[in-house]
Amino acid sequence: MLDRITSMRVFMRTAAAGSLSGAARQLGMSAAMATKHVDATEARLGVKLFHRTTRRLSLTEAGSRYLEACQRILGDFDEAEAEIASQRAEAVGLLRMNLPLEFGVRFVAPLLPHFSHRHPAVRVELGLSDHQLDLLDGGWDMGIRIGRLADSPLQARRLCESPMLLCASPTYLAQHGTPRRVTDLAQHNCLGYTLSASGGASEWGFGLDGRVRVRIEGNLMANNGAALVAAAVGGQGLIYQPQFVVARALRAGELVALELDHPPLELGGVHAIYPRDRHPPAKVRAMIDFLADAFSGTPPWALS
Repeated sequence: MLDRITSMRVFMRTAAAGSLSGAARQLGMSAAMATKHVDATEARLGVKLFHRTTRRLSLTEAGSRYLEACQRILGDFDEAEAEIASQRAEAVGLLRMNLPLEFGVRFVAPLLPHFSHRHPAVRVELGLSDHQLDLLDGGWDMGIRIGRLADSPLQARRLCESPMLLCASPTYLAQHGTPRRVTDLAQHNCLGYTLSASGGASEWGFGLDGRVRVRIEGNLMANNGAALVAAAVGGQGLIYQPQFVVARALRAGELVALELDHPPLELGGVHAIYPRDRHPPAKVRAMIDFLADAFSGTPPWALS
């Protein structure tokens, strides 16, 4: 089936040129193909659009009415495309961004006044949740994900690193001793993060690739890192969390980072993700570039 938009353009060029061969030259197609478009349009509409002579084509009454309709329709079509294309060049419109709760509140929200100053035509909607929502199903323009990314139909750009750290309060360590080996964790109260496979509620992964798996037990588990930090600061047990979650408590001396006989898992970094598109909207590109610049070098949670 021939494309109707193309057929409309062939018809309009033919009406202006007075011949199918002239329209074909202007559109860069063969005269035979131009003829097919016009013939298919007339067959579909059930009317003749042109009076045909050996020298020239002229519009029938139906052709004149159809020409007016095509000019209106294609004018609206071209205007719509031009409007959308302009949004690729300038960051405008609503940007819906899905973020992990703690990361979004502490490290992205404080940056948004600066982003708005640079891009005043962009309105931002934050969706803050530690559950990894489906961007496509939820209609999100982009998201931030922390850790190793699973295969998906999304594009990703690494923004920075945030290593995992094993931590406890000085009070807890004074009462229960300091673990030195991963096997020592069996003797400690380990507070688990229920949304993580590597630092979860029943097993923690160590070694750069996370292959050293250690069973853990504890009297608290939660789906939010800030809640686990609060419990650890109070002396309840050990936590295994990304650096950005524990950095403030470490700087304040409320927690101590521990080193075992296997290094912490390499988390996989902080990534911006967005639907796969060779030309993502300007508002998405603007936010990703802005965050990459803000977190480049030494991110705000880095300890050294």
